Amino acid sequence: MVQHPALIAVVGDRNPSYAVHVATDRALAHAEHAPEIEWLATDDIEPRATDLARYAGFLVAPGSPYRSMDGALHAIRYAREHRVPLLGTCGGFQHLIVEFMRDVAGITNAEHAESNPGAAHLAVTALACSLAGQTHAVRILAGTRAAAIYQMQETLEPFFCSYGLNPDYRSLLESHGLVISGVGPEGEARIVELPSQPFFIGTLYVPQARHEPGKPHPLVSAFVDAAHRRHADARAGRAA
Repeated sequence: MVQHPALIAVVGDRNPSYAVHVATDRALAHAEHAPEIEWLATDDIEPRATDLARYAGFLVAPGSPYRSMDGALHAIRYAREHRVPLLGTCGGFQHLIVEFMRDVAGITNAEHAESNPGAAHLAVTALACSLAGQTHAVRILAGTRAAAIYQMQETLEPFFCSYGLNPDYRSLLESHGLVISGVGPEGEARIVELPSQPFFIGTLYVPQARHEPGKPHPLVSAFVDAAHRRHADARAGRAA
């Protein structure tokens, strides 16, 4: 029987000289159910014209500020509303927060401090100390999907960012269903998830940068597996 791989969109403005973009390609290509990969530039995502239904999963890549915040947010919203597996890493995590705050929590003018620092409602703000180029411990909280995937209480992960969730809005987002499932040493949000979704996880770090041949990152593997299941169900005519 001919195998048809799942098609995954990597949302981001690909730069072949950016190491984490190269690492993203490699991590997906080396997954057990290696998908077909298509980079989707943020300024090519048109809400009324781009056929996002083609994709079995979305990986929202590092590399913000994106050329089009609206394009990135549209892809994230599509994945959330249509229950398509999504993994947002670094800038993807940050824009997942902005989308959720705007479209679920009701703060429609929520913004990102990197692109609009003077906005009234900043969902994402500068970290107290930049984590760019550093490896830090992340504590995985029990009872979460992240804990089920990692099967450990703590992990060391590579960071490439200087922005994160504004703690002033944490309780609001949690009250609308966003779960903080991994934290830093002071309890800062490092992993978020929507447990009501088949797979919807954001990480402030870049798990695909820790990929090694023969030692796939558990979050990347779980994401690809979720996209593979959706793809298989669609081919079999089953609803997601």
